[in-house]
Amino acid sequence: MLYVIAEHRVRISFLDDYQDAKMLSSFVSFQTDDDGSAVLLDITVDDSLRPVKKDERYLIRDVDTGNGMTKVFRVEKDVDGKKQKAGYQFIIRDIDGHEVALLIADEDFHVCKCALRGNYGMRSYGLNSVIMLCYAFATAPLDTCLIHASLVRNEGRGYAFTAKSGTGKSTQVSNWLRFIPGSDLMNDDNPVVRIIDGKAFIYGSPWSGKTPCYRNIKAPLGGIALIKRAESNSLERLRPIDAFITLLPACSTMKWDERIYRCNGDTVTKMIETTPVYNLHCLPDRDSAVVASTGMKSGVK
Repeated sequence: MLYVIAEHRVRISFLDDYQDAKMLSSFVSFQTDDDGSAVLLDITVDDSLRPVKKDERYLIRDVDTGNGMTKVFRVEKDVDGKKQKAGYQFIIRDIDGHEVALLIADEDFHVCKCALRGNYGMRSYGLNSVIMLCYAFATAPLDTCLIHASLVRNEGRGYAFTAKSGTGKSTQVSNWLRFIPGSDLMNDDNPVVRIIDGKAFIYGSPWSGKTPCYRNIKAPLGGIALIKRAESNSLERLRPIDAFITLLPACSTMKWDERIYRCNGDTVTKMIETTPVYNLHCLPDRDSAVVASTGMKSGVK
């Protein structure tokens, strides 16, 4: 199966007859015909896959994704008596602690293999997690990042809201949909940002959290706001350094991989150069959407 996500081509191949693309229902609008063009990311699903030998890997860390723990291993191969980096191994667990996927990726995350575990729902969750993880890291050198944000479109531009889970980013977007005419939802959890010819664009993705919004759409990025709960509504544009500190933690990245982390940092820098970033101090009410939309739309160049 071939998919195009934010104009990057991804191939998913199933070696087991009992597994198929039905596990990827959120990917339907991203599916495309295979015309023989090169793919950026090639993932093979093969339940016969086994972990890398213990003497060829070491544990980097256990990562809490918010939906479960993921063990990250660095893979090294012995070449002419010297250890050389050869990719990564991930063991992905769901929120109940069950192992749902084993992933082995090459150094650039261009060729990846995974084995799925558990019942149908666990396998589906595991596969979606594998693809999102591999996509985020494979696209990082291409001025692309997955950002944890809710995304609304208005007057042809995308406006993203980021915050810690439960702080109110989905509520802010909902208020735009209710009270700001011409607004529509692009994504509610993990849109994709790309820098193309010096301009920032934001895309819908197959990953949208608890809200089923899987739209294959694109818009110029009009602004990004970090939501902070407050007793009154106000919008404050951030200085570039504060904007960088705000945005980088919202991106899917690997701090322990200097190359990928640096690429994400470069992309965030380019976003800040072209896109205003704000603190939105707000209540969960209609007026907050009016304040945000008025201020963010006026800041568009």
